[in-house]
Amino acid sequence: MSTALFLEQLLNGLQLGVTLFLMAAGLTLIFGVMGLINLAHGSLFMVGGFVCAAVAAATGSFWIGLAASLVAAAALGAIVEIVVIRRLYDRDHLDQVLATFALVLMFSEGVRFLFGSFPLYLDPPAILAGPVTLPGGLPYPAYRLAIIVAGVLIAIGLGLLISRTRLGMQIRAGEADREMIAALGVDIRFLYTVVFALGAALAGFAGAMIGALQSVQVGMGEPVLILAFVVIVIGGIGSIRGALVASLIVGLVDTMGRFLLPTLLSGVMEASAARGIGSAIASMLIYLLMAVVLVFKPKGLFPANA
Repeated sequence: MSTALFLEQLLNGLQLGVTLFLMAAGLTLIFGVMGLINLAHGSLFMVGGFVCAAVAAATGSFWIGLAASLVAAAALGAIVEIVVIRRLYDRDHLDQVLATFALVLMFSEGVRFLFGSFPLYLDPPAILAGPVTLPGGLPYPAYRLAIIVAGVLIAIGLGLLISRTRLGMQIRAGEADREMIAALGVDIRFLYTVVFALGAALAGFAGAMIGALQSVQVGMGEPVLILAFVVIVIGGIGSIRGALVASLIVGLVDTMGRFLLPTLLSGVMEASAARGIGSAIASMLIYLLMAVVLVFKPKGLFPANA
């Protein structure tokens, strides 16, 4: 195992981590402020990927496609919140799960009707198509590095939005006591729509960025949604800081586990068996990590109201 390969996998883990953060940040924000379990969050991730691929194919510009995916996901999120989600705030979590699962099915069939069952492919922009040479002479794909940088910048911006702005103050107050801020004159319905649209835009952005690394297809949001739920459980429900830290941990553990375990096991068994057993154990690592965290920190690493 070379040092360059190890560092490359380490960066791949960071890239997966920031992608999970974009998904988990919106999910934990929606749950923390609204108390809503939104299984349709993965569908907004899928919509972002499809809109970016379709618009980029029509215009020839990845950047226009990326901007369109942001607008489309945010607008769709706002419409869904007004038409469907708003009626679920006073219902129990089982009703919320059933209603948002129905949205998942509707979005999947709607996307299949509009774009067909075949996957779409999205090329990264020409300026990010090749590798860049990092300090130490390590070549690394420029597009994956751009995802890491974009994720870090969005994390900083989201942190400033939550901690330094009037909207952020209302969001934090909404997490603590929604009736009180409504009594103080804050339009809680509009605030919820803004928060839901913000979370949807983050999911759509993540879907568009990932679309250039893999095919864009129906159902692409569900596996990422499961990982995002693991992230918010580990980080603490409703905590943006927890979502960031847990995303990076999950991304690194998942990627490095899949990379290192087959290599380590090959020292004590045949290579083919090591690959199979190592991959199986690696796929369970993040869930074992979640179980360990919940044993010692039942509310996650950074509970929102700690």
